[in-house]
Amino acid sequence: MGMNHLPLIIKREYLNKVRNKAFIIMTFLSPLLMIGIFSLVAYLSQLNNDKVRTISVLDESGWFANQFENKDNFKFNILKDIDLESAQKATQDSEVYGLLYIPKTASIDELSKKITFYSEDTPSLIVMDNIEDVIQSKANALKLTEAGLDAEQIKNLRVKIDTQLKTFGGEETSKLGSGLKLIFGGLAGYLLFMFIIIYGNMIMRSVIEEKTSRIIEVIISSVKPIKLLLGKIVGTSLAGVTQFVAWVVLLGVMSIVVPSILGIDVSSVQSQQQEALVQLQNNPGGMEGVVADVMKELPNLPVANLIVMFILFFIGGYLLYASMYAAIGAAVDSETDTQQFMLPMLLPLILAVYVGFFTVIEDPHGTVSQVFSYIPFTSPVVMLMRIPFGVPLWQQIISVVILFATFMGTVWFAAKIYRVGILMYGKKPSYKELIKWLKY
Repeated sequence: MGMNHLPLIIKREYLNKVRNKAFIIMTFLSPLLMIGIFSLVAYLSQLNNDKVRTISVLDESGWFANQFENKDNFKFNILKDIDLESAQKATQDSEVYGLLYIPKTASIDELSKKITFYSEDTPSLIVMDNIEDVIQSKANALKLTEAGLDAEQIKNLRVKIDTQLKTFGGEETSKLGSGLKLIFGGLAGYLLFMFIIIYGNMIMRSVIEEKTSRIIEVIISSVKPIKLLLGKIVGTSLAGVTQFVAWVVLLGVMSIVVPSILGIDVSSVQSQQQEALVQLQNNPGGMEGVVADVMKELPNLPVANLIVMFILFFIGGYLLYASMYAAIGAAVDSETDTQQFMLPMLLPLILAVYVGFFTVIEDPHGTVSQVFSYIPFTSPVVMLMRIPFGVPLWQQIISVVILFATFMGTVWFAAKIYRVGILMYGKKPSYKELIKWLKY
């Protein structure tokens, strides 16, 4: 019986997974759930945004009353000839969102601490931001006038500094570039994490099932354990890729179809999010500026290198963790026994994400970043975060080679445990036992 077994085992594993009812249901249900949640959020934020907030303004100082302009979802109701108490009462009894009270004070400095906003419950931050912006710009202008300066002139004297970043080679980089690079590495890490947790468990279960159903003793007499495990890992992984591709396609199709059925205006939801972002950043370029920056940065990223390495590290990292799951499956009898092994196994991955976010950003070529980008358990995340900052190709290749070598080592190790573990069915292993088994 030669090598021809491996394709058979892969095929059997693959079909086994893909024909599984739970697998088929999840393949269609997951995108539906995601689209459902998105549609709900879109619908709710649309409801929220259609709400017009009326704000009463009682300006006793007489400085600001004509500064408040009505916007799409803000209406200002300027109160005249009324005292604060009556204004509060009137506002409370009506459907008005809140009452802005600006008292008369001797100076503008004194005023800055005295303005009050009364409302039923805590007002939204965006509302307060809008109101404060209006008052602040006018108050600053008044302050300058008070000091005998021309506010317009001073506004024109303001300079905004935007530092250009260049390497000595003359390549332009930008602050945004680093952010993009990080997002790329973080995304890779996140995807890997998700994949490992979903499909790693599948592999482990598959190995345990085979032991408990005792089919294995029949199979093992004709197939080497290492081939069996490789077949399981590859077959399940292919099933995982199939599911993943199905998700992407279904999500793409649904995100076009569903909103049109429900009549949700996706662009309005996006524009709201952009507005919120712009208000948070308050940058003069707004979203367009950011998009332009991203476009400018993309050519600076080593895109081809990134894509190739992303694929290699993703596959390598996934296979390595998958083979560890297989080893755990080989060592235990039931899924309940697997818990003790789970955390120590996922810790390196969690560590990798931390190292990535906290050291690679600060110092992509520092010792810590470099060391962790070679350790196979962390390299798929850390190296992918480092590559956009420029890593020599030979270092990347060494890291990939170490990763795949470790994977083969782990499968071999798992196969040893497996061979003994199967025949020892019914006995709970300890770490000590495992080491003993390796010597067989």
